[in-house]
Amino acid sequence: MRIRGRVVLAAALALSTMGTTGVALAMDRGTGPTGGPAGGTWAAGAAPVAVEARVAAGTDVGGRAATPAAPRPAPVATRPAAQVAQAAPASVSYLSDRYRVAPGEAARRLALQELSAPLADTLATRFPDSYAGMWLDQAGGGVLTIAATDPAPVAGAVAGLPDARHVTVVPARHSRRDLDAAATRLAGTLGVTAGRDVVVDERANEVLVLTGDAVPAGDTRLAGALDSAGVPARARTRLDEGAIPKACDPRYCAQAPMRGGIRLDVPRDDGTVGGCTTGFNVRAKSGQYYVLTAGHCVVGGRHQRVDDTWHQFLGPKVPVGIESTNPVLAENDFPNDYAVLPYATGASTRWAYPRRSVGNTPSLVNYWCVADNPACAGRGSRDVPITGVTPYAAVQAGWVVCATGSAYTPKAGEQYVDSGAGVGYLPGTRCGEVIGKAGGGIDVRVCARPGDSGGPLFTESDGRALGILNNGDPGEGPCTNPDETNTYASVSVILDRVNDRTGLDFQIATKGPLLAPPVGSSNR
Repeated sequence: MRIRGRVVLAAALALSTMGTTGVALAMDRGTGPTGGPAGGTWAAGAAPVAVEARVAAGTDVGGRAATPAAPRPAPVATRPAAQVAQAAPASVSYLSDRYRVAPGEAARRLALQELSAPLADTLATRFPDSYAGMWLDQAGGGVLTIAATDPAPVAGAVAGLPDARHVTVVPARHSRRDLDAAATRLAGTLGVTAGRDVVVDERANEVLVLTGDAVPAGDTRLAGALDSAGVPARARTRLDEGAIPKACDPRYCAQAPMRGGIRLDVPRDDGTVGGCTTGFNVRAKSGQYYVLTAGHCVVGGRHQRVDDTWHQFLGPKVPVGIESTNPVLAENDFPNDYAVLPYATGASTRWAYPRRSVGNTPSLVNYWCVADNPACAGRGSRDVPITGVTPYAAVQAGWVVCATGSAYTPKAGEQYVDSGAGVGYLPGTRCGEVIGKAGGGIDVRVCARPGDSGGPLFTESDGRALGILNNGDPGEGPCTNPDETNTYASVSVILDRVNDRTGLDFQIATKGPLLAPPVGSSNR
């Protein structure tokens, strides 16, 4: 759909001789589609004013040398609310049902969500001493809440945003930069990893040390490290005692190309069969394709040998991937709970796009309608093209996200392995809300069952990969608890980890899988 009208927003920030912050907002707005503001390009510093021009030239009003301007984030295209909503019907439905809002209001909230990630990057760059994080307050009216140690300049900078009346700036004691620095120091003291074992909770404006694995709950160093953090800091158990792994069998979808969200059966050492759900297609720098799923599907417990994986193990038993041992491409240590599976011999031919495919070969996630996803009544099941990865640090509480799983308990006479999902649970796609990241993963209000593990978490409107299912609230059968919480391991954290260990430069695929690596590449 062609977008009518154009909006150019420039938050050009510079210090005058009086020490105040100037804000230039240039707007060229045409008529946007019904249902929200017009789309266009949003960029920091796109419309310099006299004060900023002097800074860019290296002088102040008196001709004296000025401090160079901080680098600005690249321009980011923004879209009208109506267009965002058209691409995300289930997300609109979730907001409408959960918060009893009209579709137009749900569309507005999704458009604000789409703008929030580039806005966060810009504010962190332009106000490093003040910016303290942001989140979408869905229960409070779909308001984007920005925390800052000095709220006034930040409030001025966002005053000209298209949906500024739903953006609020609240005071915070510590900037995000200071919190990140404290997390790094704490991690160094404890010998663990910042961002994985020590994380920042933006809404609480504090640092959390996650205990139970890399940091034992009884670590004698913990109390002293927390006391000397310099910012509010506390310890928190990484996983709740009631959390259960979502590792069992998926269902069936044997046609190419390989999609995220389909059944993956794994024979165990003791002769039983378990399984998970495929997450995303992954591609190495060499051009070779892999399948990403949860590590606990093939590592630990009843998985001591090299595991092979199948689709529809009870028939027609289609081979998929095999656990890699050279190099090792799997771990079972949340949030590093991943298995990057190379295809079994001959399997890539079965799961790749046909050779005749030219041009349109997107990497897909299977969006399968279920009865408790009311948006499917209008649009139906479909494939969602994956366009890239949203970094873990950019994921915000309040975002509406979608997840696909394939857990199932068969009815009498059906040829499926029982995943333990419980009678009445339907495999497919459901949408919900990010409620936090305080456990080192992405905590969401989305129903899931054993057998959905490894399944993809993504944003419906733009096809961005976020995570793969790891654990969550106990439960079986139909989705009846609207507050059920499940946790996804961040895809960006997983990719950083596996690439640090292997040097193979894995990326979430946005095309393929294709039958052969590019000419001149080597197989890895």
